[in-house]
Amino acid sequence: MSYLRTFAPWIVYAIIPSAHWNWAALIALVLSIGLIAQQTRSGRTLDAQIIEIGSAVFFAAITVIAFVTPDSGLHPYTPALSSAALALIAGASLAVRKPFTLGIAKQTTPREFWGQPLFIRTNVIITSVWTASFAVAAIALATLAHSGATTRTIVQIAAFVVPMIFTVRYVAHIQAKAAQLRTR
Repeated sequence: MSYLRTFAPWIVYAIIPSAHWNWAALIALVLSIGLIAQQTRSGRTLDAQIIEIGSAVFFAAITVIAFVTPDSGLHPYTPALSSAALALIAGASLAVRKPFTLGIAKQTTPREFWGQPLFIRTNVIITSVWTASFAVAAIALATLAHSGATTRTIVQIAAFVVPMIFTVRYVAHIQAKAAQLRTR
């Protein structure tokens, strides 16, 4: 599944215990760079790797902070910052009219559909849902961190699972609708 590969660095960063945030950030950075290299070698252009490049930049910054100042006051807020960074990256992809989901969708969609308005609009909607999910998670995670709560796992999982389920269902809906139009 392309989304799991795209978000693998974030998932790894989220599941490594918080006490090891420096190593989690470094591992996520290495995964991000490896993912970019692997996908570039396989022919995927950099504009189709918006999340991957944004991930590498984010994890490079967090890695430096985590190793230079391991007891930083920023540490409890890194889950919120992670979601905020993803919301920013996804939102920026919408702002430049290159929704990050477009690059993922192109991996499984025939080239003749790539320029069609329905294909592009579908990806704008899907990317918007991912952006909103990350933004809501960032706010929830910041609120939890500020309150001193240490359990944030459900919010972090929901930030990925909700838009993933939406994506699967919405794509199926659009495909069914397109099939109906072809049979008329």
